[in-house]
Amino acid sequence: MEMSNLQDLLVENLKDLYSAETQLLKALPKVAKKVENEQLREALTMHVRETDEHVRRLEQVLSKMGEKPTGKKCKGMEGLIEENKEMMEEDADPDVLDAGLIVGSQKIEHYEIAGYGSAVTFAKLLGDEESARLLAQTLDEEERTDKKLTQIAESSINIEAASGADDEGETMTRSSGRSRSNGGNGGGSRRKSSSASRRR
Repeated sequence: MEMSNLQDLLVENLKDLYSAETQLLKALPKVAKKVENEQLREALTMHVRETDEHVRRLEQVLSKMGEKPTGKKCKGMEGLIEENKEMMEEDADPDVLDAGLIVGSQKIEHYEIAGYGSAVTFAKLLGDEESARLLAQTLDEEERTDKKLTQIAESSINIEAASGADDEGETMTRSSGRSRSNGGNGGGSRRKSSSASRRR
């Protein structure tokens, strides 16, 4: 697509967002199914419903501009979804996996926030207040989802993941302690032998 003005750039951005949202509609339910934390699952499931509305708004805005939403593949979202897919395939502790999937989900949210933020700004500059209003609704929802994920991570998941690491460290410490104790016993035996030799 040839871009000669801000309107062209806005349309290109909206098509990119449309591709991103439709890809996310397919991928997000799989992430929600994979997570262990119930609060996180509920947040992701709710965002699936919001994403469906985001797609509808983009179709509405592009239709008003006389444009079709198709014709562009969002490679950025494709890569972010692939990262989450790789994370889901890891052999990880459930709490650690949830923490990793929150990271991946927030990367997605930040990507969308940047795209929608620019789209709102462009629409306002072009005097398209209706489109700006619709896009701002989606931007607000993306920002709320990002904050919600942060709250879930900080209130439970990160703590549980860290606790698992502490438990593992304690196990290793106990094991190491036994090794040192065994070593001490061996040293004691050697000292006895040395004393016996001196007595002989």
